Amino acid sequence: MEDILDVYIQKYDEKRILVCMDEFPRQLIGETRKPIPGKPGRPACYDYEYVRNGTCSVFMFTAPLKKWRRAEVTERRTRIDWANQIKKLVDIDFPDARKIVLVLDNLDIHSFGSLYKAFPPEEAKRIKDKLELHFTPKHGSWLNMAEIENNILINHGLSQRIPTLKQMVKEVAAWNEIRNQSAKQINWRFTTDDARIKLKRLYPQFI
Repeated sequence: MEDILDVYIQKYDEKRILVCMDEFPRQLIGETRKPIPGKPGRPACYDYEYVRNGTCSVFMFTAPLKKWRRAEVTERRTRIDWANQIKKLVDIDFPDARKIVLVLDNLDIHSFGSLYKAFPPEEAKRIKDKLELHFTPKHGSWLNMAEIENNILINHGLSQRIPTLKQMVKEVAAWNEIRNQSAKQINWRFTTDDARIKLKRLYPQFI
């Protein structure tokens, strides 16, 4: 926990970019009956029945000090999917960065081994050498600022039923563009000093 909090207070460096990443699954849900549009004084009506059209995954990357984020939809969440997203982070999102300081959780696909499974050794090592990984502790995923962006996307961009992968891609891309244009910043205030007071029970006691 303190490792993550120390990362968050480092000064901004254009060549050493802080990025937080996370991913979450999303159901593709269709309607069994046509919704009734809302009118003044009456909300829209949706039938409680729905059609489940499968699932997809949404990868979320955010560079909080740059007020930037990238959300991208994939059919699955495998080691290959993660590796491809990391390659895009390194080569397209921040190609000029000397190092990308990446905060992420302990999911098994989040490892350098995934890069070696997806790419030839030389390419995997090239990507690996651009990364500095910092893992949130078990049950401590709330320390990952990417989860804040996840919640905003789910509650404001994906609040309605979305039936197809194509539509999901469209909705996420639209949210991503609007969110970046607004240049919203995460106001993170939790520090190591706060942790030692509020989470005192988690620390060993010395007499």
